[in-house]
Order: sequence, then structure tokens, then C-alpha cells
Amino acid sequence: MSGYAELHCLSNFSFQRGASSAEELFKRAAQHGYRALGITDECTLSGIVRAWQASKETGVPLIIGSEMRIEHGPRLVLLVENIDGYHSLCRLITLARRRTVKGEYRVLREDLDGACKGLMALWLPDSPDDDATGEWLRDLFGVRLWLAIELHCGADDAERLRGLQTLAQRLGLPAVASGDVHMHARGRRALQDTMTAIRHHCTVAEAGYRLYANGERHLRSIDRLSGIYPPELLAETLRIAKRCQFDLGQLKYQYPHELVPVGHSPSSWLRELTEQGARWRWSEGITEQAREQIEKELSLIAEMGYESYFLTVHDIVRYAREQAILCQGRGSAANSAVCYALGITEIDPSRSSLLFERFLSKERNEPPDIDVDFEHDRREEVIQYIFRRYGRQRAALTAVVSSYHAAGALRDVGKALGLPPDQINALAKCAGKWTDRLPSPERLIEAGFDPESPILHRVMVLAGELVGFPRHLSQHPGGFVISEQPLETLVPVENAAMADRTIIQWDKDDLDLVGLLKVDILALGMLSAIRRTFDLVRDYRGRELTLATIPAKDSATFDMIGKADTVGVFQIESRAQMAMLPRMKPRTFYDLVIQVAIVRPGPIQGDMVHPYLRRRNGEEPISYPSDALKRVFERTLGVPLFQEQVMALAIVAADYTPGEADQLRRSMAAWKRHGGLEPHKLRLTEGMLRNGYTLEFAEKIFEQIRGFGSYGFPESHAASFALLTYASCWLKCHEPVAFACALINSWPMGFYSPDQILQDLRRHNLETLAVDVRYSDWDCSLEPGQGEQPALRMGLRMIRGLREEAGRSIESARQDGPYQSVADLDRRAGLDARSRELLADADALRGLAGHRHQARWATAGIEPQLALFEGIDSPTEAAVALPVPSVAEDMQADYATVGTTLGPHPLALLRPQLAARRCRSSRELSDIEHGRYIRVAGLAIGRQRPGTATGVIFVTLEDEFGMVNVIVWADLGERQRKELIGSRLLEIHGRLETKEGVTHLIAGRLVDLTPMLIGLDVRSRDFR
Repeated sequence: MSGYAELHCLSNFSFQRGASSAEELFKRAAQHGYRALGITDECTLSGIVRAWQASKETGVPLIIGSEMRIEHGPRLVLLVENIDGYHSLCRLITLARRRTVKGEYRVLREDLDGACKGLMALWLPDSPDDDATGEWLRDLFGVRLWLAIELHCGADDAERLRGLQTLAQRLGLPAVASGDVHMHARGRRALQDTMTAIRHHCTVAEAGYRLYANGERHLRSIDRLSGIYPPELLAETLRIAKRCQFDLGQLKYQYPHELVPVGHSPSSWLRELTEQGARWRWSEGITEQAREQIEKELSLIAEMGYESYFLTVHDIVRYAREQAILCQGRGSAANSAVCYALGITEIDPSRSSLLFERFLSKERNEPPDIDVDFEHDRREEVIQYIFRRYGRQRAALTAVVSSYHAAGALRDVGKALGLPPDQINALAKCAGKWTDRLPSPERLIEAGFDPESPILHRVMVLAGELVGFPRHLSQHPGGFVISEQPLETLVPVENAAMADRTIIQWDKDDLDLVGLLKVDILALGMLSAIRRTFDLVRDYRGRELTLATIPAKDSATFDMIGKADTVGVFQIESRAQMAMLPRMKPRTFYDLVIQVAIVRPGPIQGDMVHPYLRRRNGEEPISYPSDALKRVFERTLGVPLFQEQVMALAIVAADYTPGEADQLRRSMAAWKRHGGLEPHKLRLTEGMLRNGYTLEFAEKIFEQIRGFGSYGFPESHAASFALLTYASCWLKCHEPVAFACALINSWPMGFYSPDQILQDLRRHNLETLAVDVRYSDWDCSLEPGQGEQPALRMGLRMIRGLREEAGRSIESARQDGPYQSVADLDRRAGLDARSRELLADADALRGLAGHRHQARWATAGIEPQLALFEGIDSPTEAAVALPVPSVAEDMQADYATVGTTLGPHPLALLRPQLAARRCRSSRELSDIEHGRYIRVAGLAIGRQRPGTATGVIFVTLEDEFGMVNVIVWADLGERQRKELIGSRLLEIHGRLETKEGVTHLIAGRLVDLTPMLIGLDVRSRDFR
């Protein structure tokens, strides 16, 4: 027997230890001719699915295992022999991780008693004299225990080898060679040393003996290993590897079954619920088309055994509706008539051309992926219901692997190499928050660094290697894995950082590969805002509104949308969407579906936007390659905009089956990461040529498909989103004050801050009232206004730093009668000094004490009341005449304390100075001709950098009259990055572009005017 199998190897999922990915390790193992490779990350299986994929790609068998240190005991490497061993390892890791905080583990000796079925153990002795530990392990594992000998060219290797072989002989244990591999190649040693320093929170210079003495912990060639280890130790690795027969493909996942009542099977109960839902959805009688679709779906669901999956999602949605939690299924579930009947989604598939195969297909042989959005501040109720329903053993959130980005890598490497904190911060800022690219030499010079510095060069090289490495496991926003059997038999479970949460150790992208069910319980702020708007309208007007009763096809709503008056609404509120709306002028619900989807990277990169707009506006004829494809593209005027249309095209024009078309969709989604589109190019081209289409058309279609990349937007998602888009627009149009109030009470969410929501309200001549302890609740509320619309009363929640407990106390105590004085407020609400000061500074005591200065004086005079005088007001002191704050002082204090002002806009006060600088206001732009070079200035309230913008940044400026959209090309952004990113008041010199009612300013020069704000605390919402 010749060859070698590495049994002890750490990947980069041993966080801050392993310095190579599984892909790199398996490629190097294949180059060296290894017979197998064990991935044995420390007390985790978080990277094992990726190792499994790397094994299949290279042909090198994977041995699954884990290294762990027993508390006050030995270090072991546990290897999985069979499926029982896999279950045992998952349980052991779960036990060790669940008994301590996230990121740590504790394995106790008693954990191994009777819990090692199917596991083989490599013992890594700390000393060649540790007979007692060896005897204990021998009694525990019997013939499944080996003594591992790891030699790394140390000065005492010969003596170490003799000592360990003697120990093995005394105990009657077989010895085996292993490598304690931490990297695929010796060249990663510097990174491994750096990661060790990061892990120990010290510098490399301070790490000392925590660093390895040399770079031998890499995958060494078999010839080199043969010169280090006796042949029998190498041969033993192959005997062990031969016994490790488990493969992740052997896992059998089962759906939960307890949702089925006695007397029903999962299939019959799903049919019963679907029939009940169908009678509700089609109250006037189900259509023949819908009936055929339901029967087709139920038949396929039963054939594939997915009934319990649908019953599980239905149960979750049922609970949410019973608790009056607004929810909405979206995504590919919108393609399903069964999901519509069960109340999971609101999209009627019988009225659309959506492909059910986008949701579920026999060829794909994978469970469907259903996403359900819930109110973002009530989703936790749903999450805890799931944990109660199935228990912690059978339900957990999936993990998300948090990887190093450029800024984080530079920070950690900089600390490890001993850079001072100010340089580390400056270096990280050079990278920015939105890219994994390391900063260019020009940017480093701009920040005061010398790119030729040896230490900086080392930082950049090591950070470049670290970018993309896993840093830690985070919890998915809401992806739940629920199973019939305990989850710990499938995958280890550990505690999340948040209380009352547990997560599995696999990333969400790994679940499909092993066939685990995932239900996405997602949070959507707009659902919270819509529900709050409904509540406000009901309480103020006595009118009950629901998503179903909002009037459809409302002309006023579509008029508002066409004018891009969409600040705060769902999906079409961004500056890019606003720029498109006057050109699209949506008039129907399906127009909104297209509007939601068209301002996306896929259609933009595929060059689909402008042809669609030209055809829509009558600027070019609408044509179709054939009558068959007319049915596919007719609703989008012959231009493919959606993933489903590409699937339908493949079926109609290239003879794909529906399941094969879904594989095309999946290849489209993944090609930028993994490739895989080229085989489809040949297949599509041959099929279209065979069916009479031209080569030119086939090549054009494929380029459009490539343009979709990982950004293609499904029509099913767009349709689900469009429902909420229309609902939010209707509310903004007809109940604008209630809608604005609900947005602020639901914040943080969306693109806009409460200040921008209130500024928009005032631009519509609607009334806003200041924060006042006499009237304000914790949340913003409605009060009778001067016209048909109510006034918005700003809530105590807007006062920065004020605790909700204090705000609720003020609201509650006021129910016993109006406050008479600051002392009365303090006594009844039980406020502390900090709360009183915040109220005074926010001008919330104006009605009780006068302006800000007087209110601060009044609160300073309040002292704790002795028990003897409890309930007795302090004697009234003579009023002190304090100066009234100036308009500018009030404005600064407003922004500092509540983030907005009801007085003049800051730029109204600065307008004379800006006019002297020849800066135009946003109101003047409509009268300026296209192409004119002008200057504007405004508060920088938002910066966006879309993924397809090739470095272009879109900046939104706000002045007293409205907003200005600015385009900053990548080269200017690089040259003037400091002004672009750091300015709060920004002056732009640029060329005005006006087309089809859309106005942009193309920046040519940026000037930072922030000093003119004199300390004004204005904050922007950047890169949302």
C-alpha cells in the first residue's frame, strides 16, 4: 500500500487559524496525489459542505471530522466512519457549543461517555508520558483509537518520534502520521502568523511562542513526507481513510409531520386546506384555469413528497394572521396557485403568465423556497412561535458566513502588524464600506500614506489574501430550518449572539446542496408602516383599510407616481426610480410590476431598459421574432425583462423542458461566481437555429441573458413587491399625513430619514406640529388640522437620547390630567435629570416653561423631593429674563436634538451667501436650459453606488425648495473623494441635463461648504 491521506487539516472555517480555503486545500491535495483529505476544523462543521463540493470537483475523497480540546484533558481529532459517527459528531459539537457563549465551546470528559458510536479518534498527546490519558481513551474508543504523530522539522523530531512510538507500544495503540495542516502552501505562513495574532488580540511581534516555529504545517508532498515519517505510519493513514465511508449525500432530511390532524394524511390535509382557500379566494366560483393549475400543483407536490413543507409555511402564516401581524409571501411562491389559496401569497397566478416551474419542478428535485415578509418590529413574535412550535431541537435559524471585506481586513492586519490606531482608521477609510477592492496608490497618497513603504506593502498584501476569508458565523435574517428529527443529527447547532436564538452551522447557500428545507421569515419595514397607517386612519377617521380594500386603479395615485412624487413609498422611492418614473408614467398595476423590475442591474446590464422605453413611448416599432415568442414577450413589448421570460424563451424557441429552463435560470444566477453558462449558449443556439431563428437573434438573446448575471429580477418578486408599492403610493396620495406618521414610527427603514419625510410633508403644504410634552405621545400621532388632512404631531421618540421608558411615562401620566408646570411633569412622570435636560434642549417644554433657555433654567432648579414634602410643589421663584434664542440657534438646536426643524430650512438662512457664490436653488432648475453649466449647493442627504454603476456615485442634495440629483463619475469621485464622502453641505459645479421631465446635474467639480453650517448636525443616509 503506497500513498498518503491527510487526516488532520484545518480550513479557513477554523476562524483565524486555517489560512486556506477548502478549494485551495483540495486542489493542492490532488496535485500531490493524496488518496483522501480530512477537513477537521476546530469543533465545527461550518465549512464541511464547501469541502464536500471541493472534494467532488477534484476527485479527492473527503473525510469529515473535527479537532477539539477536552476541558482539562487531551486534544483529539474525531473522524466520521459512517452515518452513526456523523450523528455522534454533530451531537457532540452541538453540546459543546450550546453550553457556552457564541464563538466558544466546552467539551467535558463525560460528554464522550457512550456518545462516540461511529467515530474514530486520533489522540494528539501533550507528553510521551501521558499513559493515564491514553488508557482512558483506549477504554472509550477501543480499536477506533490511534495515536497521531505530527512532525514539523523541529529540533527534537527524532526524539519526539521515538517517545510517541514507545507510548503507543506501551498502550497497545496503532500510531499514524498526520500533519496538523493549517494552509495549502508554505507561502501562506505570513498570513497564518497574522491570523494567530488577530485571534490572540496582540501583534505578531508580541505573539511569541503562539506562532509556529516554521512553515511546515502545509500540505507537503508525499516524497517529503516519506523522508520524515516511517512507512508504516504513512500506510496507516490509508487504512483509516478506507474505513471512512460516510458522504453528506447519505443524509435523509424529513419534514415535520405533526401539523396533520388525525384521520388525514399530509396529502389529504393539504388538499382540504387548499379547497377551503380556493372557496375563499374565488368566492364567485373557481375558474377552470385555476382548477387545472391547482390539480397540477397538488399532483406534483404529492409526487415529490413536499406536502409537509407547504403545511409548515401555511401554519406560520396562519399564526401571523391570527395575531394581526401583516405578512406577504413573495418570490417564486407567487407562481403557485396552491400558495395563493393557502393565503401565503397575494398574487393570483391564474391572472399572470408566471411559470410554476420557476417555483417547483421535477427535474430540479429540490424543495421550493418560500419567502414570507412580516412587519419588521413584530417578526420576533413569529420567530418565537416557530421555536415554541417545534422546539429548539428541531428548529433553528440558518447561518450566514460573514467574510472579510477590504476595510475589515485592513483593520485586523494593521493591528496585527502594530500600526497605530489613527493610521489603521485612516487606512480603513481609504477602502470605504462598499467594496472589497484595496485602496489604490492614489487614494493612499491622498490620505497621507507612502505606497512604497515596506510595512504598508506588507499590510496590503496580507489584507488582500484575507479578503473573502470567513470571519465568523452570523445569523440569517430569518431563514429557518425545521425538521422532523432533531437538527443536531443533521448539522451542529450553536447559540446565536442574540438571546433566545439558535443557529445551525451551515450557511444559507449550502442548504440546497444537502436538501434541507428553509423557510424565510423575513422582516419588511414597509409592512410595519402600512399596518400603522391603517391603524392611524381607523382611529382618526373610523375607516377600516386593508391591502385587499385599498381601491385599485386609482387615477390620482398613478398621477402622483408619474410625477415621481414618491418619497417614502415602497420600491420606487430611490433617486434612480424617480428618474425613471416620468419616462414610464405607470398607469396600471402591471406597469408597476415592470417599474419595480426595470431599474435593476439585470435589465440595465442586458441593455433592455432603453429599447423598452422607446417602444413604450412609440419611438420604435414593437416586433417579435415569431408568433410563438409573441406570447412570451407581448406584455413587455418584445423585450425580455424577467427571468421567467428567459425560461419561457428557452422552452418555446430552444425545446428546453420546464425543469431544464429552471436550470438555465440557476446558471444565470450563479455564472459570475461559478461559470456554467457556456453549455447553455451552445444548447440555446442549436435549438433556436433548429426552430428557424437566426444566429444573430440567438447571439443577441444570449448576451442579454449574460447581462442578467446574478442580478436578473424575477417577475414573481416584482409582482409581489408591486402590490405593496401600489398600496404605499395610494396611502401617500390619499392619507399623506398618516402615511408619513407611520413611516417615522417605523424608522429605521427605507432611503429617507424622518427629517426628509417631514420636509416632503411640508413641501406639500401639510401641517407638522413640534414635540411638546403636553400633547406628544412616544410615537408621532395625528391631531385635527386646518383642512381635510390632519396635522402630524412629532413624537417624543424623535428626541435623540430620550429613553422609551421615559417617553411612555410622560404619555401615561398625562392621562390623569394636563401638566401644569415642569415640576408637575417631573413629579408625575418620575423623570431623571438627563431626561429633563433632553426635553428642555429639544424645546419640548416650551408650553410649560417658555423657550429653550428658560426651560433649561426651570429644569436646573428641580431637586429631589424629601419624603416629608412629597406631593407639595416647590415655591415659585421669580421669573428670570433670559434671552430668546435666535433663529439660527433654534435651528441648530432642533437638528442636534430631534434631527429636523420646523423653522426655516438651513439653506434658507444661507441663501444670500450661496447666491453670492452663484449657486442656483432646486426651484430654479426647471427654468434653465439643457446643457448649461451651473452651480448648486445643498445638504448631502444621500449617496448611492449601485453595483452596476462602474464606480459612479449618485448624490442627493436637499435645499429649502426640494432635491437635486447629482451624478458623480468614478474618476471625479476618486480625485475628490474627501469632498464627495465627507461633505455635509456640498457645492456642485456641473452640467445640467434635462430630458423627458427628468433633471440631473453631471458633476464637474465638488466644493465642501460644511464650515458654513457652523456645527449644524445634519446626517445623511448613505449607500442604502
